[in-house]
Amino acid sequence: MSLTTILAQLGQGMIISVEIFLLTLLFSLPLGLLISFGRMSKNVIIRGIVKIYIAIMRGTPLMLQLMAIYFAPYYLFGIKISTQYRFTAVIIAFSINYAAYFAEIYRGGIESMPIGQYEAAKILGYSKAQTFFKIILPQVIKRILPSVTNETITLVKDTSLAMVISVAEMFTIAQRISARETSMMPLIIAGIFYFVFNYIVAFVMEFVEKKFQFFR
Repeated sequence: MSLTTILAQLGQGMIISVEIFLLTLLFSLPLGLLISFGRMSKNVIIRGIVKIYIAIMRGTPLMLQLMAIYFAPYYLFGIKISTQYRFTAVIIAFSINYAAYFAEIYRGGIESMPIGQYEAAKILGYSKAQTFFKIILPQVIKRILPSVTNETITLVKDTSLAMVISVAEMFTIAQRISARETSMMPLIIAGIFYFVFNYIVAFVMEFVEKKFQFFR
């Protein structure tokens, strides 16, 4: 197999990996913020449920969660699993898993804010929603960006776990070609892809972090 053919096939897997990455961030970042509110809720029941959810998501392998979500419709409800559901299952599993991690990052950032800022905003006539979204959240984002960057970089590499339920992302295709051609070249190319992808992510996150430098 020529290098051009290998690159063409790996390119298809690369698109799937990027889609998993972007869709996971799209859903898990806002979901994580909502979950963090539940984690900090004054309602004991809500706080307890959210704590259990976070403990399960962080205490069990993502690979196991992928398999559970993929096979759950069949084993619980007898629904026939279609091949189209595989990608959907990946996005659901990745999103709820990473939302748990992002929720704890958000919580740490929110709880680190001085109480005086809330009091000052109240004196100035801000509502609770205005205080949070206009004053607190921008500062929280600045504080949590390094931690978010670490999780985002981990996500790039975790996209390879989609192979567990036969979603043909970058690493899966590279592995298949490598086994068929008895060559390390596809795996080396995949490694370069992950390295470049992570470099781009780190560069973008560093750029965003600099944009928040005015919150000191």
